[in-house]
Amino acid sequence: MSAEDDRRHMRHALALAQRGLGNVWPNPAVGCVILKDRRIVGRGWTQPGGRPHAEVVALAQAGLAARGATAYVTLEPCAHHGKTPPCAEALVAAGVARVVSALMDPDPRVAGRGHEILRAAGIEVVEGVEAAGARELNAGFLRRVTRGLPMVTLKLAATLDGRIATASGESRWITGPAARRMVHALRLSHDAVLVGSGTARADDPDLTVRDLGAVRQPVRVVFDSRLSLSPDSRLGRSARDVPVWICHGPSANETARRAWQATGARLIPCAETEGHLDPVAALSALAGEGLTRVFCEGGGQLAAALLAADLVTDLVAFTAGKVIGGEGVPAVGTMAVGHLAEAKSFDLVETATVGGDVVTRWQSRRKD
Repeated sequence: MSAEDDRRHMRHALALAQRGLGNVWPNPAVGCVILKDRRIVGRGWTQPGGRPHAEVVALAQAGLAARGATAYVTLEPCAHHGKTPPCAEALVAAGVARVVSALMDPDPRVAGRGHEILRAAGIEVVEGVEAAGARELNAGFLRRVTRGLPMVTLKLAATLDGRIATASGESRWITGPAARRMVHALRLSHDAVLVGSGTARADDPDLTVRDLGAVRQPVRVVFDSRLSLSPDSRLGRSARDVPVWICHGPSANETARRAWQATGARLIPCAETEGHLDPVAALSALAGEGLTRVFCEGGGQLAAALLAADLVTDLVAFTAGKVIGGEGVPAVGTMAVGHLAEAKSFDLVETATVGGDVVTRWQSRRKD
């Protein structure tokens, strides 16, 4: 098998793994392709809820044909007993002859042990194939394991002059239906959708994925230090149907706490800084609950807080061909940037036209 063949089959495995994004947390999204005599005999990806794992799905499909085959796996096979047996041992038991992996799993329970199990059984192991693609695909999982934080995608939908609403607060709709449909697809690829309390009060959003069939809904998260959002909001009324988590400060009113708990929402106490939720502490708490990918939809003050704290890893900006003027509501709140050198910097990844709007995707220049 040539190096180019290995890369091609790993790209196939990465495409399979992508199907798990938003569905498998706290597990990584993994894909697996099993090749025998240049023919694909099994393929799989980690299933909703994180099990069964990709390797197990692919091995079940391959059956006896897995013996002597090559398995392409986008992340080092797990080596620990959890809710499922170790995938490294499953590959050994199936008799595969060769395993090609993209990345070592930094989880301390694995961290090279999966590859060691395979090599100890006489299986050839090739590492680092299409590593960059695998790293980007599982950026959220890797960030959670290594830094205790989820990756954060910040969505901005604004006019040409960077406004998200008129002075009176009217914001429906800045962008067109095609852009809004794309936002639903982005929600679907994340574990959670996040908004600040101001946006939740002003817009009374639903934050679910709609018009994309029967899907596993992301967790809906609100940063609300004082629990100011009414339990009779759309989020409160639907909390038993789709999870709602509220990150609040230590001084939140006890009556409000009880009222929100009665809706079925989950309350997560977090530290405060200068009277506001500490964004690092809040995101650390979400990572502690298993979230790996968070999609932030505003508002401006929350966007500014996340940007100022260098917590935004990806930024997706939808730009509409409208101009509101300086009296409109800005997409990002004040950040006290006095010099251009202090501005948060992002690199352009891609740009596209969506209906009558333009969407650009950017990645933070900070790689930690």
